[in-house]
Amino acid sequence: MAPFTVLHVCMGNICRSPMAERLLALAVTEQAGPVGADLVLSHSAGTGGWHEGEEMNPPAARQVRSRGGSPDDFSARKLRAEHIEAADLILTATADQYDYVVALRPDAADRTFVLGEFGRLLPGVDPSTLPPADRTPDAVYTRGVALVAAVAAARNGEPAQAKDDLDDPWGRGDQVFARVADEIQSTVHPLTAVLLPPLP
Repeated sequence: MAPFTVLHVCMGNICRSPMAERLLALAVTEQAGPVGADLVLSHSAGTGGWHEGEEMNPPAARQVRSRGGSPDDFSARKLRAEHIEAADLILTATADQYDYVVALRPDAADRTFVLGEFGRLLPGVDPSTLPPADRTPDAVYTRGVALVAAVAAARNGEPAQAKDDLDDPWGRGDQVFARVADEIQSTVHPLTAVLLPPLP
């Protein structure tokens, strides 16, 4: 079975979504050890293709590196329908990007969230109602799909709130990039903690 796949989406795919991609990958490795990369696939794309093929924006890369992750071998790409189709969870930086994803693939609405919205709704899910946690691909996939469905149910059709959006830090200082990275981690850490059992 394929790993549980999380797709992060922002505008240009050089700042917010790459940070989210690599900070989730880092959290998974910290929670599950080296096997984490086989359990959760974290990747990203942008709604626009202006930066296709570029490296992560340097201030974004600094944030990832300073937190223990790696920005190496990153290459920006434009979001395509097949990326959405293959994802089990889509996390967008803003509500506008949520709308873009759902316009491309209406069937993805129940597995697409603004990142801050997902983080806000996640505590309302009782982990004991999910399939058992284990560090195997099948277990993580099954638990992840159930978790996404539970968060979608908690959303109850309500739109995301303005405070759920991540600010666009492009062209701004390291302090803004650090705040955005903190906000990303405030969602990806709890997500990882629910999805995967801790190392013994």
